Amino acid sequence: MSGQPGVLQPARRIVVKVGSSLVTNEGRGVDAEAIDNWSRQLAALAREGRELVMVSSGAIAEGMKRLGWATRPKELHELQAAAAVGQMGLVQMYESRLREHGMASAQVLLTHADLADRERYLNARSTLLTLLSLGVIPVINENDTVVNDEIRFGDNDTLGALVANLVDADAYVILTDQRGLYSADPRKDPSARFIDLATAGDPALEAMAGGAGSAIGRGGMLTKVLAAKRAARSGTSTVIAWGRERDVLLRLAAGEAIGSALVAGTAKLAARKQWMLDHLQLRGAVRVDAGAAAKLRDEGKSLLPIGVHEVEGEFARGDVIAVRTLDGGGEIARGLANYSSAESRLIARKPSSQIEALLGYANEPELIHRDNLVLTG
Repeated sequence: MSGQPGVLQPARRIVVKVGSSLVTNEGRGVDAEAIDNWSRQLAALAREGRELVMVSSGAIAEGMKRLGWATRPKELHELQAAAAVGQMGLVQMYESRLREHGMASAQVLLTHADLADRERYLNARSTLLTLLSLGVIPVINENDTVVNDEIRFGDNDTLGALVANLVDADAYVILTDQRGLYSADPRKDPSARFIDLATAGDPALEAMAGGAGSAIGRGGMLTKVLAAKRAARSGTSTVIAWGRERDVLLRLAAGEAIGSALVAGTAKLAARKQWMLDHLQLRGAVRVDAGAAAKLRDEGKSLLPIGVHEVEGEFARGDVIAVRTLDGGGEIARGLANYSSAESRLIARKPSSQIEALLGYANEPELIHRDNLVLTG
């Protein structure tokens, strides 16, 4: 079954994840030729006006090579030491190769905890969106020197899906050492059927994708299927493809059907709205004047502090709060607060230009950005 061209061709913001075995040429060290190849393709897509984020495994594998270790250690402190050593070479290679192709890059190290905490989530989101707006390609890796459970059991497939959610990506590409997803292990079952198109989150996919990863990496096909399921919650579709396929990113972006496309069943905007609407217990609320209410309802604007007259409850930056009318009416919207309740009380009814003077710093000019706000009434 085909129909995949719709996944990547219209995508403006794309997250690309590459696995350890690809990045390090099966553990022999950072593969300069492979990274140059992906960097060339990323640069070409960026020149088309697309925004790219690279999530790269390989720090531990590169560290193992530099330290002369033939097998992956089991001790946590040794894994963290390998990651610290390997990250140096990994990021240096990406920076130099992207620069040779005319692109600026930035290193961003994240953990799952960074994206679970709402304040750190917003901080990471703001940083990444700023980098993208500046035409910079962020190169993201898990901060393996400080994590514990993730380094033992996780893989960057999941981190890539979380990043796709974080930046509202249109598409997520997982480049791996396999052609894609099969109905069974083709090495053991000659009748295994290649899955070129399916719906992300289909329970049948998880049954098909059993099995562990390579000796170098930790993720198998199951982690990729589960990552696609996670990405789909924000309306992001996923393609799993062989990373050494010639010009794989350029051909996917041109509409060619390569690998396995796991399509999100929910549109991106609808998925984000549903996530906010699912917050039944709100931390607090703000009451806004008629002018601010009209800008939210009729013009799709962000909520600025100057339109806020009352702050109810106690909430932190990143909490979901309600927006209510000043006249005692009901909830008209809800969204992620850029400022805590205490900060909001200080900047309420003030222009955004005064935020820094009032607080001593300024996160954003909006109390709730329109991308993080959904109308409810």
